[in-house]
Amino acid sequence: MPEALTLETKALVIKRDARPISQLIRPGEIVGLAGLDGHGQERFLETLAGLKAPVDGDVYLERGGGRTRVSGFRKAVAHGIAYLPRDRRATGIFPTQSVLDNFAISTVGRDALFGLLSFKRRRRRYEAYRERLSILAPKPEAAITTLSGGNQQKVLLARALALEPGVLLLNDPTRGVDVATRHVLYDVFRELAREGMTLVILSSEIEEILLLCNRVLVFRENEVAAEMTGEAMTTGNVIAAMFGRAA
Repeated sequence: MPEALTLETKALVIKRDARPISQLIRPGEIVGLAGLDGHGQERFLETLAGLKAPVDGDVYLERGGGRTRVSGFRKAVAHGIAYLPRDRRATGIFPTQSVLDNFAISTVGRDALFGLLSFKRRRRRYEAYRERLSILAPKPEAAITTLSGGNQQKVLLARALALEPGVLLLNDPTRGVDVATRHVLYDVFRELAREGMTLVILSSEIEEILLLCNRVLVFRENEVAAEMTGEAMTTGNVIAAMFGRAA
């Protein structure tokens, strides 16, 4: 079970002259980010991950009454944030490495025993996630490039989950994957939320956000133009907010 973490932004400004963003995202919640390309939703997600520095304001993690300011990617990972990048080929997979090496690169320290790498421990961890995510790979030693795009994406998700995060940030996670893989991922995301993980999902598909999320933040000009929950979460309302129109 992941550690329950609350993600909070306090007066976060992601681009100069944009309005600040203050949000509280709680354990078990799936929050969707929508907007036209280039309107700030990706910058916001990357700021949560510590990959981009804000112009102003802060990102915090709260756990058991304690509070930690997130400043930089390494600190974000160390305190329970995992990030799944948008372009798996450019910034996700290591194309010359095996499936197992791609999976295990984030948890090398955990697989060491008395200073030596335990291949059995690494293999055991991979097998657990392979089963959970229905990864179809001929064998762990196969080159990751021999897998379909959907199965490569599952390996990257497994790598993120192996960190045992409390917060999972997903940048268009079903981009370029087949329908069957998409539904496997949807089921996994819902299960993670039920287990108490905090999820933030950026998607280029409005229908996907409406299907998965409890709440949606619509970005326009690097600001949150609208926040929707419940019956207000409709395709028409999201599109209207994207273009700066009232629902």
